[in-house]
Amino acid sequence: MLNRRRFLGSAAAAAGGMVIPSASVAAPGWLEGTDIIRIALIGCGGRGTRAAAEAMNTGKDVRLVAMADAFPERMVASLGNLREIEEIRDQIQVPPDALFAGFDAYRQAIAAADVVLLAAPPGFRPMHFSEAVRQGKHVFMEKPVAVDPPGVRAILSGIREAKAKNLSVVVGLQRRFAKIYTVNTVPMLQGGAIGDILSMQCWWCIGAIGLPRIPRSQCRNEMDYQMRNWYHFPWLSGDHIEDTHIHNLDVVNWVKQAYPVRAQGMGGRNVPYEPDRQGAMFDHHYVEFQYPDGSYLNSQARIITGCWVKLGEHFVGTRGVARTSLEQVSIREHSGKELLRVNRRESQDHPNPQQIEHDVLFAAIREGRPVNDAEYGAYSTMTSILGRMASYSGQMIGWEEALNSDVSIGPDEYNWYAEPPIIPDENGYYPLPVPGHTRVL
Repeated sequence: MLNRRRFLGSAAAAAGGMVIPSASVAAPGWLEGTDIIRIALIGCGGRGTRAAAEAMNTGKDVRLVAMADAFPERMVASLGNLREIEEIRDQIQVPPDALFAGFDAYRQAIAAADVVLLAAPPGFRPMHFSEAVRQGKHVFMEKPVAVDPPGVRAILSGIREAKAKNLSVVVGLQRRFAKIYTVNTVPMLQGGAIGDILSMQCWWCIGAIGLPRIPRSQCRNEMDYQMRNWYHFPWLSGDHIEDTHIHNLDVVNWVKQAYPVRAQGMGGRNVPYEPDRQGAMFDHHYVEFQYPDGSYLNSQARIITGCWVKLGEHFVGTRGVARTSLEQVSIREHSGKELLRVNRRESQDHPNPQQIEHDVLFAAIREGRPVNDAEYGAYSTMTSILGRMASYSGQMIGWEEALNSDVSIGPDEYNWYAEPPIIPDENGYYPLPVPGHTRVL
């Protein structure tokens, strides 16, 4: 269980001999009535850096005052990239003693801010979110929000606590903020434009996502290697069915206004890799989800270069069909009558949904009207976890038994010398789930 784990480590843990000291942080000024909203960035990779820029783009009253990451060099790189953006350069006010490195660095960064941006690997999201809410901070958190059922339940508990404290929480499922979905498309489908929706399909089928970049020979140990190549280890990323395909699964849940009741599937890894160029996740998943009304979703997630590419969703109803994606939408009756056609490339009226996420959050904070619709982030994360469990095991798995499972896929301890939950064999290869044999409950 998440709350039984010991979360150990040094906030001054460093790479390459660099040490970043801890700081004594004053209480956030904005909460005392000033005009400044202080933000802290937890997880300083590419997505986190962009999230910080988007937060500061919402207004000159936003200041980046603290950062935390497992690796200090990532904070240095993130700061450098942010300072290259002229429009926000003056809003970056992070002193050297507000750069916190290590596994438990997030606690100190959270204490320095009014609003926390959570963009570390998803395996850490539940503990980061729980601490942010405990400290009374508003939160933006990237998707997915957990990698296992105990983590989802921790997020749901934090969401309830955030509501009780009148805190705003926004989850980075960008399609919920994309005009191509929010204006006409989803309202039309929910309103019966194609009748009762009987079946759905969705795809996130693309080429291989960057293989591990840092070879084991350059890492201090196995934990260091997996942390540096986090995407390729399910305890950190949730596998690509979570980290990317969650977008499509969330759209289907949104349109259906429901979550699956059970799922079964298959998957595996077809492409062979060298020991230092592979991780422990599948490169393809196919999952069949059943919804409460008896309709089925056929879901495909694949990251294999050279294959057919497809991203989007397809809905079949009693009166028509709809094809949706972040780039274009088509809704037609079975007679062929076109009800809606939208192409983002043909219109300039489609602002960046990732920016809108922050616009919504910071407007709510400034206006004192909390926004917290984060349950869909937790439940769509659970949908993708259910799919992964079905794919890894080859079994039919029910929603309730999955959500209530106490099986955690994370390590027992979080520090640089802990043993990760998956370790390679003597040849450097990681064991993969075997459908029909692997148990997930």
